Amino acid sequence: MKAAVLLAASVLLAPAVFAQSAPAPVPPPPGLNDPGVKAKAASAPAPAASKLPALPAMRDNGPRDANGAAPPQVRVYQRDQDTVQEYSRNGQVYMVVVTPKSGVPQTYTLDPSGRLVDEHGQRPVRPVMYKVLEWGKSRPAEASTSGD
Repeated sequence: MKAAVLLAASVLLAPAVFAQSAPAPVPPPPGLNDPGVKAKAASAPAPAASKLPALPAMRDNGPRDANGAAPPQVRVYQRDQDTVQEYSRNGQVYMVVVTPKSGVPQTYTLDPSGRLVDEHGQRPVRPVMYKVLEWGKSRPAEASTSGD
């Protein structure tokens, strides 16, 4: 069955394969000292300079992003063995990246009031810590009951 399908496909595709002609001959590359084709003189004269409109003065206000804001200022310094990068815009720090000597960089973002927030805009959680048991200290004296 498979042989019959293969035979039928080859019979149908054979004329397309044999119908291809040989490629046209390609001219040889130009010589090393060949001057090439000479440019012809333009038939239309160039417009006079007085007819062109004046271009506005170009100013460079420095690099800007798509919204027109200036790029952030980055302050990099060492604290112990950590490298700290502070990103600020308009004098306001908005992100701090702490890269330890060996480890994963930690990124902290700050809200406009300077408090740390996570990537979802939430402030970090500070769990309440209670001292449940302390080792090495004696128990306080039991209060005596005067119910005798």
